[in-house]
Order: sequence, then C-alpha cells, then structure tokens
Amino acid sequence: MSLDSYWYHKNLVSWSLLPLAGVFCVLRVIRKLLYRIGLLKSFKLPVPIIVVGNITVGGTGKTPLIVELCKQLTKQGFKPGIISRGYKGESKTWPVDVTKCHDPYITGDEPQIIRRQTNCPVVVDPNRVSAARYLLQHHDCDVLLSDDGLQHYRLKRDFEIAVVDNTRQFGNGLCLPAGPLREPVSRLKSFDMVVTNEGDKKDSSFWVVADELKSVVGDNTSKLSEFKHHLVHAVAGIGNPDRFFKLLKQAEIQFIPHIFPDHHAFQLKDLRFNDELAVLMTEKDAVKCKKIAMYHYWYLPINIQLSDSAQLKLDQIIEQIAEKVRNG
Repeated sequence: MSLDSYWYHKNLVSWSLLPLAGVFCVLRVIRKLLYRIGLLKSFKLPVPIIVVGNITVGGTGKTPLIVELCKQLTKQGFKPGIISRGYKGESKTWPVDVTKCHDPYITGDEPQIIRRQTNCPVVVDPNRVSAARYLLQHHDCDVLLSDDGLQHYRLKRDFEIAVVDNTRQFGNGLCLPAGPLREPVSRLKSFDMVVTNEGDKKDSSFWVVADELKSVVGDNTSKLSEFKHHLVHAVAGIGNPDRFFKLLKQAEIQFIPHIFPDHHAFQLKDLRFNDELAVLMTEKDAVKCKKIAMYHYWYLPINIQLSDSAQLKLDQIIEQIAEKVRNG
C-alpha cells in the first residue's frame, strides 16, 4: 500500500510520521525566510507572473484552470506563455520548448495538453527561472503563467492562485510525510485567489464541462451521450481517477475501470483488453497513447465553467495584470 493511501485520515502510520512532518515544516519556514531576507536569491522578471498550484500533493485540476486563464488572457489581447517543470519529462537537456517538441515523454504530459488547448508557447524546465527566461527570449509574451511552482521561491511572482479539490480537501490536515500538505492550510489566506474544483457554485469554484469525445488516433469526434448504457473500458492514469469515473457515471456509461499511477508511461500491453469494447481515457493519458491506440480509443477533453464569484476574482486579477503591463 502506498504512503498516500494513509493521508486522508489520521491513523497509526500518519501519527508515527509526525516528527518528520515537524522537521519538514521547520525546514520550509527556514527556506522561505532565507529567500525573504535575501540569503537565497530570487529573480524578478520584466512581465507579470501568475503561479497556479495547490498546497497538497496530487492532482487538484489546476491544468484546466491554466488553460481557461490562458484563453481569457488571449481574448483580452494579452500574449501569455506558460512555464512548467515538466514532471516525469525524460529530456537530458533543459529547457525544452514544447512548441518544437511533441513527445510527452520528453516534456511531460500536462505541458502537451496546455500547448494543444491554448496554442500558447510552453517551456518546461525543472528550473523555472531558466524556463521563464528562455520563454521571454524566444517568444513574444507579456504575461507568464507557472504551472505549479508555489514553493519555487527563486522565481518572484505577482499573483498566486490556489486550486483545492473539493473531494479530497486537505486530507488529514497534516504536512508531508504524515499527510498530503506541502504547506499549512493557513497559507491559503495569502493567495490572491483560491478556487475549489467542483465546489459550491455560490462560492469561488469551477466545474467540469465535458460532453464530446475525440479520437485518440484521428480527427473524429463523438458525443459522450452516444455511449450511454454502453459498456466500455475506462483508462485513467491521473492523480484522482475517481473524478474521471464520476463523469462517466453521470453520463450513465457502464465501464470497466483501469487505474494506473499518475503520469503513467503506457505500454501496448496496458491497452489491449482482448475485446472490441470502446476505450475511453483522459486527455492527459491520450497524449501518451497516440502511437499505441486503435480506432476505437477515445479521450475526453476537459473544459471548465467558472462560478460568478471565481470569474469576478479572475477579472480583478486580469485588470491588475493590464495595469502592470501598461506601466511597464
């Protein structure tokens, strides 16, 4: 059983790890203080920077929020670019321009999704300062979004947006390794915006809008409703597979679940089920399966709808960005 299976309730394992969690918290505070007083150097870049991330380990749905933010910025005349650490990317050299590299195993899977859905330049590098500098040198951008990186204090930021998973929330409320928290919940008070995935629509939240499937290997599309009451294989190698399965249940699709680790490197044997049932998967998985998929493999693109409260806060941030850009 993996350690994270103990993170969502308090138990003997989590209690036994409390001393290590205390050390983790102390080191976090010391590291942040060293940046604040200048003993560790941080870098300010000439354009506004927005960091979108989460204070917990695991997926919260920040990628579709980044996509939506990019689309809104573009509509208002901005030229956004995105930087990412390229988690699980296997490149031997960094940075990597996703515009020029379409291999998800080199760049990581999420940067490929962001690039495909936004058509904005995306650069990956574990060193986000390096990624940001490369992006500004090689692309015409006037605002940068950092996919995660809340704890990457070497890069100064103008705005911070936190995404909270309404289902998992903050687990047992303990810091790593006793719980899933990278930072204490009190840290949320300092964010410019906190938005909840699948939260109450009266609050600052967003929810998924998913009604169309796309072919993994071609350009065909299909309505999700066409699979109503059909039996399919459902493949999910994401941080929270239940979120994907919930969408299928809401569409009244019967499915055989196939759960893989987050960012899984798919092989041919993973996707051969010895029958002719359709295979439905997430877009995050589809970018890695194109070379091994067949005609009856489909993925579900994810778009989001913001609550009125979340949209208002986002509008306020975009207005502040506009002011910073005008003032140089």
